[in-house]
Amino acid sequence: MHIAMVGLGKMGMNMARRLTEGGHKVIGLDHHPENIEEAKGYGIGGVASLKELVAALPSPKVVWVMVSAGKVVDGVIDELKGLLGKGDVIIDGGNTFYKDDIRRAGMLAELGIEFADVGTSGGIWGLQEGYCLMIGGKRAVFEQLEPLFITLAPKDGYLYCGAIGVGHFVKMVHNGIEYALMESYAEGFEIMDASPYGKALDFAEVSGLWNRGSVIRSWLLELVESAFEKNGRLDNIEGYVEDSGEGRWTVQEAVELGVAAPAISASLFRRFRSRQDSSFAERILAAMRKEFGGHSVKKA
Repeated sequence: MHIAMVGLGKMGMNMARRLTEGGHKVIGLDHHPENIEEAKGYGIGGVASLKELVAALPSPKVVWVMVSAGKVVDGVIDELKGLLGKGDVIIDGGNTFYKDDIRRAGMLAELGIEFADVGTSGGIWGLQEGYCLMIGGKRAVFEQLEPLFITLAPKDGYLYCGAIGVGHFVKMVHNGIEYALMESYAEGFEIMDASPYGKALDFAEVSGLWNRGSVIRSWLLELVESAFEKNGRLDNIEGYVEDSGEGRWTVQEAVELGVAAPAISASLFRRFRSRQDSSFAERILAAMRKEFGGHSVKKA
């Protein structure tokens, strides 16, 4: 198939490479010219504008958008809707909020432009391992695009989830679960590190052990093992943890649905906490302990 990839960052570049290596003809665009030049070295075509990108595609034109969620996606789609025509397809494969998919698809449908939302998981390892794809949209559009999904995913690694938005909804919950799993591993290793045995334990060996037959083995734990092999106490990095939105959306959805999600919620709030050296709330807690019980406080 012929396809355009808008956004040649860590994910978009590797996806374009995997598609190219799988025999598809890929045209790429990125706001960093050096990324376009790098892409050309992998056999990916490069252009300087969305107008050139669309002009380089045969009909029906297929454009995969891999840019930051929110206003950036809106900006790309607003420009594309003036360049594409009836029967052309826009795929959003980024970390988009599923309700935005529904809004955008409705707008594009008035112009006869098709839309698919593809929740994409695999990170920087996707080039070699393949990407897990969670797909929403019309079934006919899914079937039209399926050769792309077959190339991008490992065996049994893609699923048609249903109507517009469902792909990103499933990906949103996937990432909420990911938050909680990461938090659980982090807490466990922190408990061991704080114990009298902590200094003697090799955490790379422990995580490696748990990945051999244990009920908590996982790819995430393999990545923990890899991190500890590089630095046994991770003292070369700051404990500042960002979030890209999906954990917040998962918690918001749980609130709206009245579903208890304590582990995912706590893991999200821990990320917020990681960005504060000494939070105001924790200073208040220390002050209250001093006031009611005379407990000592540490001076700033």
